[in-house]
Amino acid sequence: MRIVVLAGGVGGARFLRGVRAAVPDAEVTAVVNTGDDVTLHGLRICPDLDTVMYTLGGGIDGERGWGRLDESWTVKEELAAYGAEPTWFGLGDRDLATHLVRTRMLDAGYPLSQVTAALAERWQPGVTLLPMSDQRVETHVLVTDPDTGRRQAIHFQEWWIRHRAALDPHGFVQVGVDDARPAPGVAEAFAAADAVLLAPSNPVVSIGTVLGVPGLRPALLATPARVVGLSPIVGGSAVRGMADRCLPALGVEVSAEGVGRHYGARSAEGLLDAWLVHSGDTADVPGVDVRAVPLLMHSPEATRAMARAALDAAGV
Repeated sequence: MRIVVLAGGVGGARFLRGVRAAVPDAEVTAVVNTGDDVTLHGLRICPDLDTVMYTLGGGIDGERGWGRLDESWTVKEELAAYGAEPTWFGLGDRDLATHLVRTRMLDAGYPLSQVTAALAERWQPGVTLLPMSDQRVETHVLVTDPDTGRRQAIHFQEWWIRHRAALDPHGFVQVGVDDARPAPGVAEAFAAADAVLLAPSNPVVSIGTVLGVPGLRPALLATPARVVGLSPIVGGSAVRGMADRCLPALGVEVSAEGVGRHYGARSAEGLLDAWLVHSGDTADVPGVDVRAVPLLMHSPEATRAMARAALDAAGV
């Protein structure tokens, strides 16, 4: 069985762990958002790729959901002592090694997909880990500066970490996406898939950014497999992250139905063949097979069952 999962960071990583547990013999390919990537202190940081890699490789800090287990922060403290900006983004000492290796390889001319494969050799995540694109794409958020009252664009990481998403977003811009193309192996994975799953990741800045890469959406829609999405909204609220802060900027209702209609039916030039919502939620998405199943990943068993339900909806 060949399964392709479109994923963002923490939620996508945990869902992928459930997929791997549900069908341990399957060939799983994860196409991961890189719009959150940023260069800080001269290092190229890929938060979602690293979160998936660490989670599936057993190196994640499970309590935080991101970063390395048993992390220390000596370098962060030393940078702060020098007054080196930005002080709002912390790099752990163990995590720093990953960024050093990645940056060194990128500077040597290796594309991100090859760098990711090399890093994954250490972690053995049990899935093929692909960035959405080898080209640099960075999400920026349009906000109003609280001091000047002027509208400006800031990097997604600054909006999310420094401001904790407190500034109302007016829109999102993926800088560089027009010149991007799917990473090697992405289109081929869609063509060979028995099931394509949209993880319960942020529909705007994770799944939406992946789908914004020119050529990627048509490759997805050409797959012979059923495309099944899982709602990141449970009971009208985002389970994790800031989907509830992002969706209104696109005029999308913060509900399982709102996100399902945002993705749309594949039969009507949308994405979905099936849409999973949490037990107790309802969603009317014309042309889409809507199923209510438990969607809270509160244990490995629950996450595995959730992945199995998605695969059942995909008919595999």
